[in-house]
Amino acid sequence: QVQLTESGGGLVQVGDSLTLSCKSSRESFGSKAMGWFRQAPGKEREFVGTISWNGDDIVYSDSVRDRFTISRDNAKNTVYLQMSSLKPEDTAVYFCAQRGGALAPNVATAARDYKYWGQGTQVAVSS
Repeated sequence: QVQLTESGGGLVQVGDSLTLSCKSSRESFGSKAMGWFRQAPGKEREFVGTISWNGDDIVYSDSVRDRFTISRDNAKNTVYLQMSSLKPEDTAVYFCAQRGGALAPNVATAARDYKYWGQGTQVAVSS
């Protein structure tokens, strides 16, 4: 069983930056694509971004492209989400997720393509 633990959430002001971290409990992290999703109150879970196993392939949603950056450190079993120019609409619980199965090294934008999920970390952007 893989455990994913997010950290780094908090309350920030509009325009601020924040970096989220997600650490995996398993060494298999290094061969799996990772994703970030978010869910605002009363809304469905939304894709934010994904990174392939080696970091060569990264995909962002239109709403965060050019403001958010995903990176990973396989030696630390950790994936990061650097968020800048934060807006009130970025307020949500942010989840990291790890792919499983034969296509696990490759990026994916659909939540159904991820096997393991973290508990989430709250990000609130105040105006």
